[in-house]
Amino acid sequence: MNAGKVYLVGAGPGDPGLISAKGLECLKKADVIIYDHLLDTCLLNSAPPEAERIYVGKRAGEHTKPQDEINQLLVAKAKEGKTVVRLKGGDPFVLGRGGEEAEVLAQNGILFEVVPGITSAVAVPAYAGIPVTHRRMASSFAVITGHEDIAKDGSSINWAKLATGVDTLIFLMGVKNLPEIVAKLLEHGRPPTTPVAVVKDGTRPEQEVVTAPLKDIVAEVSKHRLTPPAVIIVGEVVQLREKLRWFDRRPLFGKRILVTRARHQASALSQLLAERGAQVIELPAITIQAVADSGELDRAISNLKDYHWIIFTSANGVAIFWERLAVLKLDSRILSSLKVGAIGPATAEALMTKGITPDYVPEIYTSEGIIAGLKDQDIAGQRVLLPRAEIADKELTQGLKQLGALVDEIAIYRTVPDKEAIAQAKEMLLSGQIDVITFTSSSTVSNLVAAFSGEPLARINRAIVACIGPKTAQTAKRAGLEVAIMAKEQTIPGLVAAIEEYFQKEL
Repeated sequence: MNAGKVYLVGAGPGDPGLISAKGLECLKKADVIIYDHLLDTCLLNSAPPEAERIYVGKRAGEHTKPQDEINQLLVAKAKEGKTVVRLKGGDPFVLGRGGEEAEVLAQNGILFEVVPGITSAVAVPAYAGIPVTHRRMASSFAVITGHEDIAKDGSSINWAKLATGVDTLIFLMGVKNLPEIVAKLLEHGRPPTTPVAVVKDGTRPEQEVVTAPLKDIVAEVSKHRLTPPAVIIVGEVVQLREKLRWFDRRPLFGKRILVTRARHQASALSQLLAERGAQVIELPAITIQAVADSGELDRAISNLKDYHWIIFTSANGVAIFWERLAVLKLDSRILSSLKVGAIGPATAEALMTKGITPDYVPEIYTSEGIIAGLKDQDIAGQRVLLPRAEIADKELTQGLKQLGALVDEIAIYRTVPDKEAIAQAKEMLLSGQIDVITFTSSSTVSNLVAAFSGEPLARINRAIVACIGPKTAQTAKRAGLEVAIMAKEQTIPGLVAAIEEYFQKEL
């Protein structure tokens, strides 16, 4: 068997968006991922589902595996002919022991490659609004381990030269030793008024920053009860934080928001919320499945020439419809003789990815909006095909019939509770870990509420409930939930905007 290859990949300091494109490419082809504690595990989703995932994380006082065992694990997996990704927080070669791992691989004749990552030494200060260099304040910076026992004989840190010889000092893993670090800097001439910042969980939604003069920083960190992991920044550049801070000034910074969309749809909402600073918990309440019996849909597709309109009421409906076309060896050309309607921009966008530009999208993205707009389309006597969810309400169908249309409503997909995800959501809600719950459909409401059977709904109502539109809000209210936020525009961006507006009013 041919030997495999090991990629020593830097995952960045915590924000999963900071991994390099090459790092993601390595993950996509990995047979084995051996990963650390200080990284966002959502990165593991980029690897093939069948890839082996091995956690070897280390934290203060708790080592899953000693370094020697990790080194030998890398060698063993590579000798099995596997493509191995050693996924490390920050950069592998900046206080990450990647150099030791590379040495062992070289000694064993294992092919390896280093994929650098963004070190927390520069990324964490940047996310705190602190440039490590600045033309007026700092022309040099140093990165120092804060983990070394400062009291030991033969310390590798030359404090006498370091304290005043470098403008900006960055200590990694130094919270436990902060009193000793401060004492050494003061002893060797660093002014007691030097600004210092300690950044906990840097680049993450829960980031916390404490600043104080060097002489007071130990007391301030103790007062705020900061614990590892944290980065310590010493230097005049810390003064710039109040002017340049951006990460923790985003409108939803620090808010923990539960996203309850279908599993494959959650990313768009999650991304928008994360961009605005929220800590997103993706716990889909439903999964989408095509109905078991596709006979009715197949017959409608074979008779599409008999219809005048086809109206899609969700992106899910578009996806399932085109999956069925593919099974029948058909494509978008079969709709060439029909007018196509979409309930809103997300559905319209899903159609456009299939090469179909909708003939009609209402100004108000609801069933009522569709009906109001079609009053001017002279659809009396025309046949309309509605491929929809199994539990869709009848308002659209009845409204079209009142306009004189001949409507064939076909259930093409069903929403199914995601039991594992809902159980996790229930646990988090009961323990008060969620600030906002988002609901983007009635089925997400029903499935989450059903999970709380026997529990007081007050447990859910401790979180703020945000709904994408009146239909979803109606379902939530009927279930006994208190709806605090409803989107004015019934789209994902509209929902995010409504959440932002709510918290701005709260300030």
